[in-house]
Amino acid sequence: MENIELLVILEVSGLKDKEVFEKHVVKEGFIKVPDEEFVYTGTSTTTTFATKAYILEIFKKGLQKTEFDSCNMVFLLNETPYPAYTYDKMTNDFEEVK
Repeated sequence: MENIELLVILEVSGLKDKEVFEKHVVKEGFIKVPDEEFVYTGTSTTTTFATKAYILEIFKKGLQKTEFDSCNMVFLLNETPYPAYTYDKMTNDFEEVK
């Protein structure tokens, strides 16, 4: 199977501890894009479905390790944009923006 190139872009407001958040994300295999705020790259060797689920899970867990006001996320898999997501504090999960 081919590697999938990932680009994840977040818009986070009120993040209390960016270091804790980024340490988690980097530990899980994402690379911080230099000179960019909340932009990460990586590669995946699984299916696009599994990769999408992994991205949502890793960033959800990272956010749950600290306090924040809100978070929106978009990502591309092999330059294909996926729908935008927003973090819903009622469900403690990312929900697709309709």
